[in-house]
Amino acid sequence: MSRFFKRRNIRYILPILFIAVVSSCNKDISISLDGSDNNLGLSVTDSFTVNVSTFQMDNLPTAATGTILVGKANSAKTGSISSSSYFRLGLGNVSATIPDGAIFDSLTLVIKPNQARYYYGDTTVNQKISVHEVTENIILRDITTGIDNNLTPAFVTGPTLFGKQKFNYNSTPLGELTFSPRIKSLDTLSVRLDQNLGNTLFNLFKNNDIKVSSNANFQEFFKGMVIVPAAGNTAVLGFNDTLAVKVNYSYIGSDGFKTRAAKTFTIDSKSYQHNNITFDRTGTPYASLNYTNKELKSSETNQEVFVQGGTGVVANIKIPSLREFILDEKISINKAELIIETPNSNTGMYPVPPSVMLMVANINGIPVTAVNFPFTTTIQQVNFSKGNDTGANGKYVFDLIAYLKNINTVNYYDTSLFLTVASPSLFSTANTLEIDKRK
Repeated sequence: MSRFFKRRNIRYILPILFIAVVSSCNKDISISLDGSDNNLGLSVTDSFTVNVSTFQMDNLPTAATGTILVGKANSAKTGSISSSSYFRLGLGNVSATIPDGAIFDSLTLVIKPNQARYYYGDTTVNQKISVHEVTENIILRDITTGIDNNLTPAFVTGPTLFGKQKFNYNSTPLGELTFSPRIKSLDTLSVRLDQNLGNTLFNLFKNNDIKVSSNANFQEFFKGMVIVPAAGNTAVLGFNDTLAVKVNYSYIGSDGFKTRAAKTFTIDSKSYQHNNITFDRTGTPYASLNYTNKELKSSETNQEVFVQGGTGVVANIKIPSLREFILDEKISINKAELIIETPNSNTGMYPVPPSVMLMVANINGIPVTAVNFPFTTTIQQVNFSKGNDTGANGKYVFDLIAYLKNINTVNYYDTSLFLTVASPSLFSTANTLEIDKRK
């Protein structure tokens, strides 16, 4: 017996799906989807219909990622993404008393680039940030207590803060800073903050005021801070969450010389530091994509889709005929790969995500599990593999053997695959993969 598959181009399909099968007469048969233009694309056999859309996930947690994400970047195709970072302050090394005769000098916020020195966007232009006082309590939200567990994403396990959450803050900044975002060489940013607030904090310490006797008391007095990018910024930057707010003062030491010292506030609980990540897709094919209108078919977006960290945009992939194909007893699958090709680089102003992953989403569009490496419980996070100078595209390659073995189980009925930026970058970066599926 022989089985024949006619290849054809399908303009609205995103990845490359390669399945090597063996029929009852031991013939190797392959099904491949491949792209050859300057954007992602593919071809597929007549046996499969693949539907791809751009999908807006909801309830993406952005707390305790280790990254203070601040900035704004713009794309003609996908619009702008902007991130402000909220945090509560605690009493760091403030146990020592302030010497008699000490004089207040300044109040400063000190932040440093995170270990990855993360950036996304144009860093050749000066950037501006402002620091504001938060005027309401930063409160965690718990969405895991509902009756229907099918409405809770797999990556939400308890009370947290989400990317779309924002809190009121004083519109008058405590301080502002314009700087050159040379992230690879940048060591420290120091933002000079309001002198009146600094004097107030200095006097609280000097007088051993009850407001600085505990974190709870201090946070009742001062709710927190938020770092906000200017509207004209062009890059999103990642800073370490081990920031410091320093009440700087000086005094004459016992040796008769002037001595400088500081009382230092730090983030008291990383669970209460989060990045408020917003988007504006006006003027793009995705203008109507939001938390209410969560899905746009590729036919509505000029045959394009995109994937983005921070905002939670994913490519929703449905291959309905796969289930029937897998049930064919005459076929034994020995290899199954999902290959996503792109000529785009992993360097430059807008690098592709270093890695991506696949999640299984239920009928409500909620990701309930991830696609693991075959025969393990480890999430399959696929690194970007560079192309070469001879014309080979860069790509991400997934092994789908384990997924196909589960596809006809009860838990996988009415599900689809979400192609997303890999965790933890999904929650702490603006990494974006733009996909043009036109041939």
